[in-house]
Amino acid sequence: MNIESEINKELFVPQNERLLVALEVQRRQKKRRSFLPTSSREDYTTFICVSVTNTTPQQLLITKVKQFAGSPLFTRRSQWTVEQLKQVNGINPNKDTPELDLVFDNTVDQWVASSSPEKCIFIQVLYRACQTHWEGKAGSLVNLGKLAKASQQKTTNQPEAGAGSRELTVPRSLQARRKSMAPPRQTEFINCQSKLTRDASSMNLVIYRCKAFLGRVKKLMVARQKGPLRPAQRTVGNVVQRMTVALGERGGRLTRAEDRTVRLMHKAQQIADTAHKVTSCPR
Repeated sequence: MNIESEINKELFVPQNERLLVALEVQRRQKKRRSFLPTSSREDYTTFICVSVTNTTPQQLLITKVKQFAGSPLFTRRSQWTVEQLKQVNGINPNKDTPELDLVFDNTVDQWVASSSPEKCIFIQVLYRACQTHWEGKAGSLVNLGKLAKASQQKTTNQPEAGAGSRELTVPRSLQARRKSMAPPRQTEFINCQSKLTRDASSMNLVIYRCKAFLGRVKKLMVARQKGPLRPAQRTVGNVVQRMTVALGERGGRLTRAEDRTVRLMHKAQQIADTAHKVTSCPR
């Protein structure tokens, strides 16, 4: 089970929500220096999550989640609705970079993602979710406008009896409806590559997911090379060492046997030469 599945199962499913994407981030600019000693400050990992509610009408939410060192549990820290998200800044519209800014009504968060592909996946999924959310809002506003217009026509077609009191109440109700029908301010995406927003496609998302997966595999391989050897790796190393020693010993024995063979051949040659001299001497 990957990190997204664990976060979704632990935090969002119990709240009747569905996680769309989670991005591991670190702050790009440090906050004010803490007066606490370094040993007392807890180490943690931060995730920015995008989720939708399973209720009607759906809500699109951005949640900050933390996982403290040594703990398998995840903790909700802050949560905003998409209406509170004013701007998403991709920092560089010309190439893939891990930096991004999220501007809310009451705060600005400057982040560095765990990798550039992970950030690109996050922006593409968030952009699609925002478009779906605002399109749904626009459809509901159109339906509300039709209802208001029908109500206004019904009011004008009523008899003139009591028109004086109606003249005071109708305009106020219409004014309140017009205020509620005002289109909400949509989230602005700036400095984002067009392939993540306007020209986004499913193929781009697949490519970025593959890049992110390969990046995670590479990190795991590097961590394993730097870390201590596992029992299986130690066993293989021991077997190889024993085989090397055995081959060396066998080679030494073969060398000594060859040396003995050469000495015996030399002695045999000497004996043959002596015998030949003895037989060749006249009697």
